[in-house]
Amino acid sequence: MGDYNCSLLSTGDKTSLSNQHRQDQTALYTQLVISIALGAGAFFTFCILRPRWTGLYAARKRQKNAASKLPQLPDTFLGWIPVLYNISEEQILASAGLDAYVFLSFFKMAIKFLTVTFFFALVVILPVNIHYMDYSFPPGHAVATSNQSPNPNLLFPTDSFPGSKTDMVVAAQETSKSHSSSILWMYVVFTYLFSALAMYLLITTTQKIIKIRQEYLGSQTTVTDRTIRLSGIPPDLRDEEKITETIENLQIGKVESVILCRDWKELDDMIAQRLTFLRKLEEAWTVHLGCSRAGSSQASRERAQSRAAVREDAPLLEDGELHEQSHVAVHGQDRPKTRIWYGFLGLQSRTVDAIDYYEERLRRLDEKITTARKKTFTPMPLAFVTLDSVGACQMAVQATMDPKPMQLLANPAPAPSDVIWQNTYLSRSSRITRAWSVTLIILILTVFWTALLVPIAGLVSIKSICSVWPQLAFALESNPISQSLVATGLPTALISLLTVLVPFLYYWLSTQQGMLSQGEIEMSLISKNFFFTFFNLFLLFTIFGTASITFAKVNDTLAGASKDASEIARKLATSLQDLDYFYINLIILQALGLFPFRLLEFGSVALYPISLIGAKTPRDYAELVQPPVFSYGFYLPQTLLIFVICVVYSVLQSSWLILFFGLVYFLIGSFIYKYQLLYAMDHRQHSTGQAWLIICNCVVVGLLFFEIAMAGLLALRAAFYRSILIIPLLAGTIWFNIFFRRTYDPLMKFIALRSLGSKPPFGNAAPGESRYERETDRGRAVDEDDETGLRYINPSLVIPLEEVWLAKNRANGTDHRDEAVEDV
Repeated sequence: MGDYNCSLLSTGDKTSLSNQHRQDQTALYTQLVISIALGAGAFFTFCILRPRWTGLYAARKRQKNAASKLPQLPDTFLGWIPVLYNISEEQILASAGLDAYVFLSFFKMAIKFLTVTFFFALVVILPVNIHYMDYSFPPGHAVATSNQSPNPNLLFPTDSFPGSKTDMVVAAQETSKSHSSSILWMYVVFTYLFSALAMYLLITTTQKIIKIRQEYLGSQTTVTDRTIRLSGIPPDLRDEEKITETIENLQIGKVESVILCRDWKELDDMIAQRLTFLRKLEEAWTVHLGCSRAGSSQASRERAQSRAAVREDAPLLEDGELHEQSHVAVHGQDRPKTRIWYGFLGLQSRTVDAIDYYEERLRRLDEKITTARKKTFTPMPLAFVTLDSVGACQMAVQATMDPKPMQLLANPAPAPSDVIWQNTYLSRSSRITRAWSVTLIILILTVFWTALLVPIAGLVSIKSICSVWPQLAFALESNPISQSLVATGLPTALISLLTVLVPFLYYWLSTQQGMLSQGEIEMSLISKNFFFTFFNLFLLFTIFGTASITFAKVNDTLAGASKDASEIARKLATSLQDLDYFYINLIILQALGLFPFRLLEFGSVALYPISLIGAKTPRDYAELVQPPVFSYGFYLPQTLLIFVICVVYSVLQSSWLILFFGLVYFLIGSFIYKYQLLYAMDHRQHSTGQAWLIICNCVVVGLLFFEIAMAGLLALRAAFYRSILIIPLLAGTIWFNIFFRRTYDPLMKFIALRSLGSKPPFGNAAPGESRYERETDRGRAVDEDDETGLRYINPSLVIPLEEVWLAKNRANGTDHRDEAVEDV
């Protein structure tokens, strides 16, 4: 094996700088070709399959009443695009609700911000950088000397390999101060300008959303808008009549109904167990009836059902054993069998008829459930109190009801369909324990993600690769395209894969915290995933992006940062300028390569054959044709990360490239998500647009990071006075966040009393799949109706005990999939 000297890979001379510049361009062109090829293939495939697979690509349009008001998309190859583009905000709000309206409003705000910043980057920042190439800023890019004049044909900033930064910083500091001073003032001015622009757009967009939200919610009088979630109920008040008397004594309104939550765990467990046995019974019947001969299945099924009804009252299981019964196989096919365990410690077993066994288990469970529904369960310190007016409800949730802390706390109630009843009887200590346990797990995962990202970050630097695998590093250096694929394509692909897989883990963790509604889980998921994407995939990746992938180097970096706070800004400043092309390639991959795959719903298409193989019963096939679920917690954090990257790089030398592809990302994303939210995917959790508060907080975090990075970059350029001038901007951004939260947060959480009874926004827009659609009929309350209305009650107490769902005839070649669709 030959002797490899890694120092030869990066010498810091002009030849190395030129090679690095060419390598950056090669990586950019390679990523563009790969992303465009992937995206174009996915998009054209979607255009071909869309009119053919309407059950997938128009699932919401076919199955949801709200989407029925939307215009029908043409079946032509590209004719659907202008129709989708012309769908107005009124139609979005009426069809998809406040959550979708807020989500798409963020894309519009981002497009406005990136359009303005890209204009200044292209017209001002880029020409200045080209003209003063020999006075490069930030440090670390090409610094021309008297023997090397900048090439006017090269618009891309010239980076060097990590390790050659020190000499270039010295060279940059020795340039003419008169020219450098004017350039550095430009960066200070644009830092203030872009920060002010982001704050202005946040305020104007928030004001518009608040106006729409107040009109939207203030125009309805549904049971949800009149209900409070009352927690911290003391033991002496845990009775429906006492709660009613206590609330009415406050003289804020009359109480219509009180649902005191109780310890329904026993009943909920039986309902869940019944569903398990019901599915097994359906599977057994399907296996049995599926073997029948064509033309005889209907009569056979009737005889089988009548026979099951005759012996329904006969006991089947006694002392763990199955009575011997003789069966006549009506189809000439043996009935399915199952193995049961009984006796001491369940060590004995025998094979019994599956249909008879599960029918008997269901019969016994039904008896237990009927008896349990008549029991009086232990009351819990939580209740849903419905008042006679929305105004009374809003006064209750915006006031302090009891002088004792943590007692009689009133909060807006989630929609009845959003309540997770299994968590309503968890104690406060149990919820606190679960919340802290999940927080601890996330901290442990953060350390794990850090250890996982260190080698991924090392792939960005060929010198880091050389420290581990010298042969590969020298082989890559001799092949620019291969180096581009390994140093740029592979890390961006791995980062994109993590953004897809990790949210599933965080979603499971969110469901274990004991939250009371699906909307709360959704908001928690957005926060957790943004923390992962920002802290791990951006902040830590940026810090370690130019370090060697040895853990000793990482420890040195962390140790230096902990000793001196300025070390953090210095490391961020040096790493940001080295990773500009990496983030450009990441945005290109996300925008041009992966976004069209979301339109194609590649995950659902890929998993459908697997789910189809495992589907046996009509219930299984019916679940296959349900619309895919759109979860904001899976998509919004990654979008926020891209926006933060664009903000951070908006003033740097590569700003025009990052802002351009960031603008492309949000233009494509707004169009794709608009299609999915309106036509293809279902979004069940309705948080009345409260995700906007999380969006605003994340944008402010990105602004603070942007300002800290710019201060560090100015300090590295020895422009300490200009760096200090960023401090007032940091203080102003923090003050803006405090002002914003105090001023606008209440209006995003509550309904103003003056908004009650207002007209619906956008006039006579058609009602949509939201609480406005599900609980009202154009403003006319129907939730009091016993048949169609919604009420707060544990479904386990009132839902009918579902019967076995069997398929129709299989005569004439009909399969279960068609039957399921017919039944649906």
